[in-house]
This record gives sequence, structure tokens and C-alpha cells, in this order.
Amino acid sequence: MKTFPMFLQMAGRRVVIVGGGEQAAQKARLILKTEALVEIWAPTLDPELSGLVADGRMTHQTGPITPDTFLDTAMTFIASGCPGIDMALHSMAKEGGATVNVVDQPHLCDALTPSIVDRDPVVVAIGTEGTAPVLARQIKTKLEETLEPRLGDLAALAGRLRHAAAARLGPRARRDLWRWVFNDSPRQLFTGGSEREAAKLIKSAIETGEFGATKGGSVSLVGAGPGAKDLITLRGVQRLQEADVIYYDRLLDPEILELARRDAERIYVGKAPGCHSWPQEKITQTLVAAAKRGQRVVRLKCGDPGIFARSTEETEALKASGIAFEIVPGVTAACAAAASVGQSLTDRDNIDTLVLTTGHRSDGYRVPNPIKDIRPGTCVALYMAVGTAPQIVAQLATDHPGVRFDVQVVGKAQRNGEIVLNCALENLVTTLAAHEIKSEAILFVRWSNLQHQQDTPSQKQLAQA
Repeated sequence: MKTFPMFLQMAGRRVVIVGGGEQAAQKARLILKTEALVEIWAPTLDPELSGLVADGRMTHQTGPITPDTFLDTAMTFIASGCPGIDMALHSMAKEGGATVNVVDQPHLCDALTPSIVDRDPVVVAIGTEGTAPVLARQIKTKLEETLEPRLGDLAALAGRLRHAAAARLGPRARRDLWRWVFNDSPRQLFTGGSEREAAKLIKSAIETGEFGATKGGSVSLVGAGPGAKDLITLRGVQRLQEADVIYYDRLLDPEILELARRDAERIYVGKAPGCHSWPQEKITQTLVAAAKRGQRVVRLKCGDPGIFARSTEETEALKASGIAFEIVPGVTAACAAAASVGQSLTDRDNIDTLVLTTGHRSDGYRVPNPIKDIRPGTCVALYMAVGTAPQIVAQLATDHPGVRFDVQVVGKAQRNGEIVLNCALENLVTTLAAHEIKSEAILFVRWSNLQHQQDTPSQKQLAQA
């Protein structure tokens, strides 16, 4: 980011607007939403600004402008309507130590005014660092449609009741209370116009401590997808934002953790191939212990928790301990890899069977049975199988002599450094070695429909910003 978003305290602070026309009026409309003390400096004012001065909303100054004009200001807006005058005023304001916004001249701005969705005290600011104001307005329109008009009133009510909640409820119970307020009956009642009923319901919940919140701890096994931040599900994001503690694997996009609640504890448990920093038994025991302490736990796994992610050990332990849990699915690596190359994993005319299997078992690398039994019309997606590639080649050559198999290798699917390689089966080992692919790859093996097609290895490098 070139700019840092921040909400400034404005109550009782001085704001200077220089200019008396429409541009100045636009800034006045914006800043008068706050409790700032607004001064407008200009020889004359347009009717709108004159009306605001007459109503006592701001004061009008006509005296000479000097650097002292800008002393002790929270913000200064320069909007004379003349670029040359604006530049001179900018220099004067900076000499006076002001934080300056010059209309339509981003290079002279210390601060940029965002598009605002106002549900006071809920305020959403959208900025594009001055590059695309039309886009900012489009986003603002979408949010205006999404956030109900009375949401700010509900937030204000919650603010008035925070002290009462803090006096009667512990930290975990308070989080559950406010989650319930903004996700459940109180918000529905408020949105429907039943503000009084909503307020009574919230006050009763604070008094009794009963509001439908889940008692005790729980565990969510959340699939993070192939690693890209935007491929985790909405439910997965919600669980991250609710979590007290997150146990995560070797995530491929660290920004995924930024989706979590800021004060959630984050614990790295390794799970990189060949160098598990935590053994599975320790991870399982830790999940159980955290839930027994009453924490809301997320076990964040790459891909989908139900596909080669060792979730069974964890869910069986949770069941045995009577701990509530859920599995939140994610995009598995085979689907991500196929999407990267713009292909379907099945084809009505050519591929009617899809097999997901692994070349790495608990006792080491092994050729999986589906490879031995491969038939025409089958696509086998191999997870964690780079290390067993030589055995796979040898096995298929023995079991299916004279048959051509097409192999596609997708490394680091949907992530920076993604690589896509196509080769004949007999060239697989040399292809992997030539491109230094040792792990983090899906291998697709298909019975070729074009036995006489010439081998044409290709490489596709996708770089993501």
C-alpha cells in the first residue's frame, strides 16, 4: 500500500477549507458529517456554502491567507478551482504544518478522501489511492445495497451496552454475545423495524447469559484450498474470524491468516513433506485440549480436509472426547490444478472415471493400486507422488506394454511459481528432474486417445501478483 487507511478523531478539531465554489462545497459536505470545527476561507461563497455559514454549521473567513492560517489543523482542503492558486496555497499550508488534500491533484495530497458508506457509527471507507475513483463509487454502491440502513443504530446500541456486558460476562461469552447480536435474532428484529424488541432481547441476554451461544469449545477443520487467499470458502473465512486459536499447516499464501480475528492465537504445526515439526498425535491431542478449555478452534489445512489430509485421526479423537466439530470443505489440489490449465477432470466422450489417489502412504512411497488397474476413460490424479514417479513408470510399462499414457504435471497450482508440464509417461522422470520438481505437484495420468501423437513437452509459467 502506498497509503495507510486510518480513522481520525475529529470532534472539536479545526478543519480549514480554502475555496468558495462547488469543489469546496463537496469537501464541506464530507467533513460536516463529523464533529469538526470547520472554517471556510474565501472572498465570496456560493449559495450552498453561504447557507451552511448562516445555519452556524461552519465559519467564514475572508482575511489574508498566510502559513499561520493552517496552524493547529486536523485537515486542510484546498479547492480554489484554479490549479495554479491551489499549488501556491499548498506550499503555504505545508509551511504551516498542515495535512493537506488538494482537489483533483493527488500528487499534492498528504491524505486522499475515500468513498464513504455511512451507517454512523459504522463507517466504511473505500479508496483506490487516487487511481480509480469510479471503481470506488461502484464498490460503495454495492455496499450501500448490502448494509441495511439501520445497521448503525444497532451498532450504537451495542456500544451503549458494552459496559453492562463487560460487567456480567467473561471475554469468551462477550464474543459469543456480539456474534449472536449481529448474526441472529437481534439484527433480524432491528432490520425489520422492531428496535425495541431487539433491545429488550439483548439486555435480557446480558442479564441471564443465555443467548443461544454454543457452550464449551468446538473444532472446525477448515480447508484453505490450494493456497490462494481468494479460493478459501466464505464459511472458512467466517470460522477464521470466529476462532480463538488456529492451528495451521505450511500455508502457501500467508495472507490467508490475515482473514482471522486479530487477537486469535496462531500456532504453526508444520506438516511439510518429510519434516513434520509436529507429529500427528501431538496435533490431535492439542486440538482436544484446546476445545476442552472452551476455545473455539480452527484446524486450517491446505486443500480439502477430507482428501489426503489425515483428518480421520483428528475427527475420531474429537468424537471420542465428545467435542463438537465440523468439517468445512475446501478446493482440493486436483480441482485447482485442472482449473489452472483450463481443463475438465472428466469428459463425457473420453473420461468417465476420475480417481484421486496418493503415491505417499504412511509407510513411504508406493505405487497406488488405481495406477495398476488404470483403464481407458480413466483420469488418475496423483497426490504426493513425485517421489514414486520412477516406480509408476515401471509399473505401467510392465502392466500395459505398448500403451501410450499422457501425463500432465501441475506444480504449485493456483500459486506464484505455478508450472504446467505435459509429457509422455516414459519421459516423466526426466521431465520432473529437468524442471527440479520435487514436491507440491499433482500428476494427472490418462490413457491416451491419440496413441500416435508426437510427444510435445511444454511448459506454462503463471505468475500471480
